Amino acid sequence: MTPPVYSVLELLDRLVAFDTTSHKSNLALIRFVEDYLVHHKVVSRLVRSPDGAKANLFATIGPAGVPGVALSGHTDVVPVDGQSWDTDPFQLADLGDRVAGRGTTDMKGFLACVLAAVPEFAACKLKTPIHLAFSYDEEIGCVGVRPMIAEFGHGLPVPRMVIVGEPTSMGVVDAHKGPVRWHVDVRGSASHSSMSHLGVNAITYAGRLLGELARIEEELKADTQPRFDPPYATLQVTRMEGGTASNIVPVSAWFGFEVRALHSTDTGRIERELRTFAEKRCLPEMRKVAKEASITIQQTNQVAPFIASPDSELAGLVLKLAGQNETFAVSYATEAGLFQEAGSSSIICGPGDIAQAHTANEWIAKAELQKCSAFLARLGKWCEG
Repeated sequence: MTPPVYSVLELLDRLVAFDTTSHKSNLALIRFVEDYLVHHKVVSRLVRSPDGAKANLFATIGPAGVPGVALSGHTDVVPVDGQSWDTDPFQLADLGDRVAGRGTTDMKGFLACVLAAVPEFAACKLKTPIHLAFSYDEEIGCVGVRPMIAEFGHGLPVPRMVIVGEPTSMGVVDAHKGPVRWHVDVRGSASHSSMSHLGVNAITYAGRLLGELARIEEELKADTQPRFDPPYATLQVTRMEGGTASNIVPVSAWFGFEVRALHSTDTGRIERELRTFAEKRCLPEMRKVAKEASITIQQTNQVAPFIASPDSELAGLVLKLAGQNETFAVSYATEAGLFQEAGSSSIICGPGDIAQAHTANEWIAKAELQKCSAFLARLGKWCEG
């Protein structure tokens, strides 16, 4: 039976049609990829999520037992809820020089290019194997890839190098910031709003904590690294909720905040300063009225800032394959740092403009897909050498 050979756009059409929004399963897409690889005599292994509803896919093309080059991409996408789309977000729309659909840029365009290159990779006489490393739940904090990385050196080989295909317009990115996220819960004491002195207003004290975070945010701006835009670590309050009714002193409030850290950012200090403020400036007042009042600060996720290994051959190789002569730093995060922590030299290079990621009418230029395919063809030739 002749194995199926699809163009990049045909594969992208198939991938976009799978609604892999992070709160949903990605298994239908993974099964499609698994079957596609089987047709090309490429065996893959799945590393499932703890509940079995999602899976990473890892495959190797070329010789076993040799550290290879991994092409890494995530299969999940962000929600379309609340966005106004001109076309069905889960149906690829051909707009002439570009195609639109959720995930076209971030990052199913890269996955389609990789899958379209599989027949060519399989036909090459590879001395260095090419691995495919497709993950889940990247969009909610690079969560899903971690179980797959934990298998490196056990059930899975440790890649010699990893190219993460996040959208860089095929530029070569060797550094990015790292997001750290916290959840803060404030518990006060309810009372009738006409007798506010008998209660502890959780929203009021949450507001004081927000003021302290604003002070810390200004401090962060003093540590600058010009390669990044903005050149300092950023702090944002991202979610907030509190209170039950307008005539009740709020008993509870919570908020989430995030820091996009530089390598030099001491995120532990940020948490310590907020805790000290809560313990010295908030809780004593709160507990004068309600002994049970509390403030809980919990870190919920962390992705390390990434800087490519300066002694790695990977940056030079990817610059050559991409036809570039300089590297860049970005403020968004990827799975690259996690791969590098596991012992695999990493770099970021992929098709599409990050400005299109997560937007309504997300699109990718066909020229970007063509550039990525040419890049992968050159990688295949290099792996033969």
